[in-house]
Amino acid sequence: MTSTHPPAPPSPAPHVKSRPPSPCAGPLPPGPGPGLRWAVWPRVAVWLVPALLVAYAGFRRRWMSDDAYIYVRTVRQVLAGNGPVFNAGERVESSTGTLWQWLLVGAGGTGADPAAAAVFGGLLLTAAGFALAGVGALRMYGGRAAVPLGSLVLLGLPPVWDFATSGLETGLATCWIAGAWLALTARPAPLATSVLIGLGPLVRPDLGLVTAVFLAAQWLLVRPSWRRALAGAGAAGALPAAYEVFRAGYYGHLVPLPAVTKEASRSLWGRGLVYLVDFAHPYALWVPALFVAVAVAVALARGGPGRAGAARLVPVCAPVVAGLLCWVYVVRVGGDFMHGRMLLPGLLLMLLPVFVVPATRVGTSAAVGVGLWAVVCAGWLRMPYGGQIGPAGIADERGVYVRHNADPHPVRHTFAGAPHHLRYARRVEAARRSGAPVLLSGKEGRAGASSPGVTGSYVVLGFNGSVVPLEGAALDPIGLAYPLAAHSERVGRGRVGHDKHLPAAWLAADRGVGSPAWADRGEVAAARRALRCGGLAELNASARGPLTAGRFVRNVAGAWHRTSFRFPNDPVRAERELCGR
Repeated sequence: MTSTHPPAPPSPAPHVKSRPPSPCAGPLPPGPGPGLRWAVWPRVAVWLVPALLVAYAGFRRRWMSDDAYIYVRTVRQVLAGNGPVFNAGERVESSTGTLWQWLLVGAGGTGADPAAAAVFGGLLLTAAGFALAGVGALRMYGGRAAVPLGSLVLLGLPPVWDFATSGLETGLATCWIAGAWLALTARPAPLATSVLIGLGPLVRPDLGLVTAVFLAAQWLLVRPSWRRALAGAGAAGALPAAYEVFRAGYYGHLVPLPAVTKEASRSLWGRGLVYLVDFAHPYALWVPALFVAVAVAVALARGGPGRAGAARLVPVCAPVVAGLLCWVYVVRVGGDFMHGRMLLPGLLLMLLPVFVVPATRVGTSAAVGVGLWAVVCAGWLRMPYGGQIGPAGIADERGVYVRHNADPHPVRHTFAGAPHHLRYARRVEAARRSGAPVLLSGKEGRAGASSPGVTGSYVVLGFNGSVVPLEGAALDPIGLAYPLAAHSERVGRGRVGHDKHLPAAWLAADRGVGSPAWADRGEVAAARRALRCGGLAELNASARGPLTAGRFVRNVAGAWHRTSFRFPNDPVRAERELCGR
């Protein structure tokens, strides 16, 4: 029987006072609505605004370094069908950033100008790196309201603006560091994260330190089985290992040639400390470091942000350890000749955990303090040798090229303000028009050449590579793209990275016909004999001999010895040591 009474209405729920959702209360519920929009935008602004600011500052300081034109010539050679070489017929790896070189090749393959792609691609990657770093830091604090802190330190530093462009691999390094850290904090387990972390040595060889630390952090976070650990190691090392085999077989070396030239395995602690002080002192970096240290100390005293344990501790410690190791390495090898450049990746790494911080009283106070310093630094603090090479041999690299080109944005190098460069460019053009094999040796002179086209030796290699035709040979006495100079002994003086200089007799013996007036005849004869002996003969064969399967295998087998081989600058000494006379 069916009841005729209507169902009783549900009893009212007890009254609970409703509260609007807080933007600091963890992940937001899905669904549209003004509350969601107001809660999301402050978080977006924390990482988006620094990315936009660094893009704006970088664009205002856009320029192209001479070293970036070294990449551009190699890209042009690849697109011309001559392979990844600086000079046709000589297998030399002059690009330090392998991945950056091939990204530029990809851009050039679409019809884009490689120089423009290097400048503006680097700018976009820098901005992307800032955005990824902000997102990663926000994730660490569980979606709590946050304020920028570490990003303000970077935004206040003029070298960060300068190397946001420059055409070098710095933008790619920024993006890779931030992206690898974000993957480590967000999804440490997948093999794709291992692959991304493993790209460090291909971004720059010294970033292999970051790869090693991040892989160790990944293992601590995941604690995989031994099979999974082997799979992760294989995924991380597959591309770098494959390219290393290619490098050893194709070029005959274990590292790019600039690493041989700059003696990346040596120790020059004194010079390195000068380089560190040259970066830290002009901008009073101790001021933001103090604010950051206080904020971190207070957070640690209160138990740190969020839950404790490896899941929180490892992502915080890994980039700091990696950044310190990068700085120690840079100081150990003597720093660099570009103001601040080589210290920027390490600084970014150390600031990643505090790129943004929770909007507590301490965090906000630290952000205000660092923000005030950033305004003062951005507006007034500069290195004391603006537009010049400083007394320690460290250069305001952008300022130098602004002055040499008489252009506030020297993306295209005209050298309108450098008459000595223009004279060399005119000599190269006159030699090209003559059609005869010509050897030009800087300011020293001209002679017949054994190689077709124009062979020019000039200390400014990127500029030299941009004026010497692709079918000619653009060499440098320092050795960034000339194996003979790279494997010579250091001269014991000169700037960091510029302390090798091959005497003219070697150039005449290796590339010239006869003995030109600007080289000693006895030294030329001794150099010519030395080139046919021992390590020099093998070095020449590895780079210029036909690349057969047998040559590839011999290059791989001898790569270690060849990379470490050095010979005396003095041709007479070299002949005596190599030929046994």
